[in-house]
Amino acid sequence: MNEKETTVFGRLRKSGIIAVLILDRVEDAVPLAEALLEGGIEAMELTMRTPAALGALREIVAKVPGMLAGMGTILTIEQVKQVVDAGAAFGVAPGMNPRVVEAALAAGLPFAPGICTPSDIERALEYERRFLKFFPAEPSGGLPYLESIAAPYAHLGLEYVPLGGVNVGNCQEWLRHPLVGGVGGSWLAPKALVAAGDWGAIRAAAAQARGIRDGIPGRGAV
Repeated sequence: MNEKETTVFGRLRKSGIIAVLILDRVEDAVPLAEALLEGGIEAMELTMRTPAALGALREIVAKVPGMLAGMGTILTIEQVKQVVDAGAAFGVAPGMNPRVVEAALAAGLPFAPGICTPSDIERALEYERRFLKFFPAEPSGGLPYLESIAAPYAHLGLEYVPLGGVNVGNCQEWLRHPLVGGVGGSWLAPKALVAAGDWGAIRAAAAQARGIRDGIPGRGAV
């Protein structure tokens, strides 16, 4: 990894919990990011699933500098260009697409591809990817499954960010494990709360998650 990736992935590791969000309205971006930050969550991944995603990212980058804001669900080379232009601090994909990874590396975008099998891990290693999204985490078999597929690569220092079925009830177990660089927190800001503008509830969920994180030895604030 280059210096930029080392810095960004280091911040994600220290944050421990990365809020994963789907936004339908650009105007929700800043108050949502501020609520998460006030609750103690310092990193977020917006997803490229709605027309509002890129505009929301631009707003957060411009107006909430304390938030480390990246973009997920990056599926194409064109989307890599779009998220770089919008100021994403990092990029994430659900799978391991070599063309997308190559584009991200060429653009200087710190990038975590998704893995679910040993073959995925080995393809990621071809591009020196060592900070990897594990998706879908719980449906695939959870922590026991990750331990099994990660075992042959344990000496390489890989770190995994599980997403999919991770929630307030099991995130502590994930965060305690040495394989886990952080968890994807899609439960922090469900669409219903965002649509209602219930920033207080989102702030409270973030504070609860931060409390769980801070109670784990070796985890701490950015």
